[in-house]
Amino acid sequence: MTRKHRRLVLLLVCGVCLGTATALVLAAFRDNLVFFLSPAQVAQAAPPPGRDFRLGGLVEQGSVHRATVDGHPAAAFTVTDGAATVKVTYVGILPDLFREGQGVVTFGALLPDGTFRASEVLAKHDETYMPKEVEEALKKSGHWNPNAGPPPPAATWNTLTPKQSGAPKQSGG
Repeated sequence: MTRKHRRLVLLLVCGVCLGTATALVLAAFRDNLVFFLSPAQVAQAAPPPGRDFRLGGLVEQGSVHRATVDGHPAAAFTVTDGAATVKVTYVGILPDLFREGQGVVTFGALLPDGTFRASEVLAKHDETYMPKEVEEALKKSGHWNPNAGPPPPAATWNTLTPKQSGAPKQSGG
């Protein structure tokens, strides 16, 4: 093999190694990328079942149901952004600040039946804090106009309560 051929083979091997390394990094990045979605976005284009993402909105009034599953505390509740709702199930201890009418961000995946199984629940940590994603979702849904001032307390702008007649609006797949 001539010197020119060895150099060409070395360049090809380096190129293949670089391409493989790039593909592995991009695959790992895609698997770890977590999107934030509002209930309206989930209703419009739900991610595939099993794909992890963050779901944020308000805990709908009257929707929290607590139980025990295999000796562990569990909760089922509905998250809304005013335009749509998503039923959420969670097994574990809810944060102390978790309550109806307050902002929440959950991390988990959709089940095939359209229910969101949360593996983590985050509640807002004071009266004025609102997650950026929830704030943007409320602006998009028309529940808050930033030009009119700061967002009102959650208890005053969460006007959605469970419907008394008919089936509740649920997102699903």
